[in-house]
Amino acid sequence: MSAGTEREPMVQPPALRTSQEASASNLELFFDLAYVLVVNELAVAFLKHLTWSGLGTFVALFVAIWMSWVGFTLYANRFDTDDVLFRIGKLAATLSIAGCAASAATATSSFSTPFAVCFLAGRVILLVLHVRAWRHVPDARSTISVYLVTIAVSSVLWTVSLAFDGPARYWLWGAAVAVDAIGPVIATWRDNHLPLHMEHLPERFGLFVILVLGEAVGGAAIGVRDAEWDASAVAVGVAGFVIAAAMWWIYFDTAAAVGAAALRRRDDESDDGAPADERHDLFVYGHLPLALGIVMAGVGIEELVLHPGAALPSAAGWILAAGVTLFLTGTALVLGGSSHSWRAIWPWPLAAVPIVPAAAALGHHHAQLLVAGLALLCLVLAVRGTVDRRNSGAGSVRPAVQKTPRTPA
Repeated sequence: MSAGTEREPMVQPPALRTSQEASASNLELFFDLAYVLVVNELAVAFLKHLTWSGLGTFVALFVAIWMSWVGFTLYANRFDTDDVLFRIGKLAATLSIAGCAASAATATSSFSTPFAVCFLAGRVILLVLHVRAWRHVPDARSTISVYLVTIAVSSVLWTVSLAFDGPARYWLWGAAVAVDAIGPVIATWRDNHLPLHMEHLPERFGLFVILVLGEAVGGAAIGVRDAEWDASAVAVGVAGFVIAAAMWWIYFDTAAAVGAAALRRRDDESDDGAPADERHDLFVYGHLPLALGIVMAGVGIEELVLHPGAALPSAAGWILAAGVTLFLTGTALVLGGSSHSWRAIWPWPLAAVPIVPAAAALGHHHAQLLVAGLALLCLVLAVRGTVDRRNSGAGSVRPAVQKTPRTPA
């Protein structure tokens, strides 16, 4: 280190970093790996129990773990100083979520208590991080207080759930997740003293989408392997891969690009005294059905690859169709919400949403027809979205490149 160069202190108080350039850190990427493990365990457990009960359990636990990820992501978006205390907190949270992964497959049976304890540990860590931010960022205390209250209530509910067994425990989990979900929304409505970093936010959600797309690709690949490269299974697997690739295309070439550009345009507008904009909430929460749909599609693809000759409609066919439908619905929320205009999603992609379940309802004995048909539909939507975006000029700049002021939230 040259003379006169100051060392960065090991401990730095939290401070809003929304006026600085920022991108996803290596620590955040490491942190996401624990969540990928949970999602994978949930998907494997769901594949073994393709029933209404299995679907309900999968969706409920996915929503819980996704809300946990969102909580840490929104905190890091604003206050990631990368000091030693933040690192310790984030690594401890990574360990707690890894514990959730180790118990996720039987989170509603034999490993219910370990799952709840590990999840609770993550909530407590996030609560401590927000207490630290409240202490050091006085101008944002009114908004941070919303997060403190909701995370504290959620933590209490998870703690109380440990005293119960069976359905009562799971109802308390659901109430806790609901409290977590309304926290950011209330914070947006309350005031605009806690801005989000509109360069970092789309990148973080894009990275999570990439990771769950791995579940869809993995479903096709693992299905072909377990089917021992049967010709019919390979054909379904290739079509399943095309669905995953088209989802990647639709999201990154249209939904993410246009959504992020719309949020940046709001950032660039002069302050007209308007209340905090809700469109970043729609961008954030639109990713829930979008990511859930991708994972469900992966489960459906794997099961159809394993049984390409099963009679349709089948549970796997409905799961694949539901996954694609949720993905398109989430895409519509991201596009329409961030653009603040539902004309941005009509007719593309909203008009395609009812076509997907209609295709799954057709009775026949060839999974190839269903998977190939949905693959063709997704490809058409991908190309149409790209053409529309380029013709309109929306989202022509990648989210990671633009450096602008930040939108209050």
